[in-house]
Amino acid sequence: MGKQKSGKTVLLAVKIALGSSFAIYLAQIMELEYATSAGTITLLTLMTTKWETIRLSVLRIVTFIIVILLAGLVFLHINSVWIGYGIFIFGIVWCAETLGLRATISVNSVIGTHLLTNRNFSIASVKNEFFLILIGIVVALVLNLFYNNQGHKKDIVFYMRYTEHQLQMILGELAAYLSNKEMQRNVWDDIIKLEKELQEFIGEAYEYQGNTFHSHPAYYIDYFEMRTNQCHVLHNLHYELKKLRALPRQARIVAEYILYLAEYVVEKNIPSAQIEKLENIFGEMKKEELPKTREEFENRAILYHILMDIEEFLIYKQRFVEALDEKQKKMYWMQ
Repeated sequence: MGKQKSGKTVLLAVKIALGSSFAIYLAQIMELEYATSAGTITLLTLMTTKWETIRLSVLRIVTFIIVILLAGLVFLHINSVWIGYGIFIFGIVWCAETLGLRATISVNSVIGTHLLTNRNFSIASVKNEFFLILIGIVVALVLNLFYNNQGHKKDIVFYMRYTEHQLQMILGELAAYLSNKEMQRNVWDDIIKLEKELQEFIGEAYEYQGNTFHSHPAYYIDYFEMRTNQCHVLHNLHYELKKLRALPRQARIVAEYILYLAEYVVEKNIPSAQIEKLENIFGEMKKEELPKTREEFENRAILYHILMDIEEFLIYKQRFVEALDEKQKKMYWMQ
């Protein structure tokens, strides 16, 4: 996973460096003042996904009018540089936050510093600033078209298989604990590690969706969020296991079920059969002879809670499957 992330970082750095440099080059050819700002605008815009780049580009052009009007109102009437700039920034930030356009603040402040420096609001000066923004966002838009969607999708599928393998391994460890076997790994550390990794995988899924122009069903986002919820369940299940003072006889049955369940922690599985088998175990446990001591009662109650956690684990997958429409099933489950 570190290799994929490193490769993406290098590609992003190369894209930003080339794009920013080319934007400055274009601005210099057009003999624009503050040509280097075109590179800065490109840099700020390239840090976003395709959809965000388009949205942000439109907003920057729209808010450009507000910047010019506000700058003219402030800078032509206040001689003090620091006071004028402070009032200008206050107005820009207030407008951006009120309209939900925080991402436009950085570029608008750059334009403001240019206007504050020359205090020139002629048509030529305004056109200069507009072309700086236009060059910056056009270069960013073009470069963001060159995105390795297939490579990113391949990485995400790898993360899915990795997540399934880790969940299977954790379930195996929990079953070993219930079977009173010697633990080979620290289950707690494995669960915490996977929870953190899943947050990164969700971020990758959001980035992939944001760089896909066709209508994307957010399948990968939903998948990793489902696995995150399942991981939280295992977190709680492990906590319940630690409360057991002694392993009741029924623990072996639960351990065997967990090992059986681990085989079905895969993407294209509908957990109906696993839920039915779990319900049978619930039914059999209700027929068991009542515990005779307080300790037996407490351990049996904990074991019952563990079964309820396993049920919740399965329900998350069932809900994920039920939420899929026919198009999603055809796109992802029939490949």
